[in-house]
Amino acid sequence: MKITHSSGPTAQGPADWFTGTVFLDSIRTPDEQSAVGSAHVRFAPGARTAWHKHPKGQTLYVTDGIGYVARRGGDVVQIRPGDVVYIEPNEEHWHGAAVDRFMAHVAIHEADDQGETVIWLEHVTDDEYRA
Repeated sequence: MKITHSSGPTAQGPADWFTGTVFLDSIRTPDEQSAVGSAHVRFAPGARTAWHKHPKGQTLYVTDGIGYVARRGGDVVQIRPGDVVYIEPNEEHWHGAAVDRFMAHVAIHEADDQGETVIWLEHVTDDEYRA
């Protein structure tokens, strides 16, 4: 058993990865013991990720608020607390808060053989977000 006590500060999401105000609390970073990584991510109203994909897929567990998720070429779908979203490996997608609500989720992903967990792409446009 390994216990890691909370010690790291909450980080603001980088502008290259997010639109709007987003805060990240790391839960686990992949290492030599496990390829699994996870974070608690909190989005202010209207905030969202850029388009991105995960070589080994991603699971989102919504913990608070109301948000949206969409895959490239698909509809924007509303997500709420308790919802679990599985994103297929290399499926281009985005997720974030509703226009007028905060949203938080736990994001879980696995590193590939090169240690990569995510590949960031272009920002989601306002038109894509409001679709």
